[in-house]
Amino acid sequence: MNFDLLIRNGSVLDGTGAEAVQADIGIRGEKIVEIGNLAGAEATTIIDATGQTVCPGFIDVHSHSDAYLLIDPRASSKVFQGITTEVCGNCGASVAPQLGDAKLPSDWQDKPFPGTWSTVAEYRKLFEQVTPAVNEALLIGHNTLHRGVCGYDPRGAAPDELKAMSRALEQALDEGGFGMSTGLIYPPASAVPREEVVTLSKVCAVKNKIYTSHMRSEGKQLLEAIDEALDIGRRSGVRVQISHLKTSGQANWHKIDAALEKIEAAIAEGLEVAADRYPYTAAQTDLDIILPDWAIQGGAEAELARLADSNVRKQIRDEVLEGRGEFGFSTVMIGSVENPKFHRFKGMKVDDAAKELGMEPVDALLHIIEQDKLRTGGIFFGMCEENMWRILAQPWVMIGCDASLRSPDGILSTDHPHPRAYGSFTKLLRASIDGQTVPLPEMIRKMTSLAAAQFRLKNRGELKAGNFADVVVFNSEAIAEKTTYQNPHQLSEGITTLLVNGTLTIKNGALTNKRNGRFLD
Repeated sequence: MNFDLLIRNGSVLDGTGAEAVQADIGIRGEKIVEIGNLAGAEATTIIDATGQTVCPGFIDVHSHSDAYLLIDPRASSKVFQGITTEVCGNCGASVAPQLGDAKLPSDWQDKPFPGTWSTVAEYRKLFEQVTPAVNEALLIGHNTLHRGVCGYDPRGAAPDELKAMSRALEQALDEGGFGMSTGLIYPPASAVPREEVVTLSKVCAVKNKIYTSHMRSEGKQLLEAIDEALDIGRRSGVRVQISHLKTSGQANWHKIDAALEKIEAAIAEGLEVAADRYPYTAAQTDLDIILPDWAIQGGAEAELARLADSNVRKQIRDEVLEGRGEFGFSTVMIGSVENPKFHRFKGMKVDDAAKELGMEPVDALLHIIEQDKLRTGGIFFGMCEENMWRILAQPWVMIGCDASLRSPDGILSTDHPHPRAYGSFTKLLRASIDGQTVPLPEMIRKMTSLAAAQFRLKNRGELKAGNFADVVVFNSEAIAEKTTYQNPHQLSEGITTLLVNGTLTIKNGALTNKRNGRFLD
């Protein structure tokens, strides 16, 4: 029997949670043809996987790479973790549809895109022209829809506006969107009533699409936020994914039992609900999320105007100080910075940056946010490691980096991302191999078939004949994250071979510069 590519003598974990078996994998074109003892087979390309683990390509269910896939299609930070598919458009922000006067998120503005788009169909065309290294499943951002139809004011949609949002969502889903995401801590969604989300989720439910949610709270109001997510699922009939489930802030760590119990009870009653998580105890988002909600509403111009008004700035300052309480600013790290005069603060705690500036920490925070035109990233340390591992061990929790792709070189190498962009999957593989978390077959299931089932990724997530040949080969002794909070742009180690739709993307631990990622639908 002849194949285009043959992976020989690997320890095969098929993605179902079953124990490893010694087997060969025969591939023709984009598909797996046969798995078993293929000792007499021939192939154009043979990969010797002796002593290595072979498994399905990993699915990053919580990604923000929508725009970056167009400008650095190598997807280096992701493929060197073994990721072959990214679910993008999370947390309420997606690259399409672009409606009305709404702008792209600040991280994506002023980037050298290979063309323009407004609809999902137009974005898909650009994606297919560029052909990134990974597959993409695109979610449609609720905030993207809301800003495009209703603007940036903190309010719910009027009836005619909600109808327009529903029509836009329906079109986007028909053009390939996998569902809708919300970011209910971000303006203007933080001011939007639940009913708006229920109405839009019904559009998703009719088309058997998913609803993913960065919930309204992950700390003080965590349990209420979980109730809201589950209620949206019950009332709309939509499948629910809780994004990056966590107990944020030490005062909320004790809520872990109640949080897990709520989700497990919903599953027991028949609700289709799951969650995802990354293996770090710090979160990352825009630094200005630390400001009071009213201060960040209305768009960038309105927020900057408030910071420029001395009276309003004092009110913001007072509320930030009150909100930080006993924790101060020692748990807040500065991430990406656009303004060159602040580049030295990347990876530095706000307290330390304040000393260099000769300011109180709260004043340094406001100064940097204002002078950097709201483009500063923040890394927030406030999670419990024990709770993190408990969440990751749940059978309904899958893995997501919660990050855009990056690269140690090129256009996406100059910012300061969270290490999760480079190390989430490899860190978990290492932890699993070392006995720190669930066994390796179960960890692989979380990264593959569990994710494929929840997001309805057809013919992916499991090594079996007829499925697409998204395949990872890794060295169990060498697999490791290298990234750190201070020096994040470091590729993971240990991935020796990566196939995406049958195309060798990584061979002998190096990029081949061959890409065959698909826009999934």
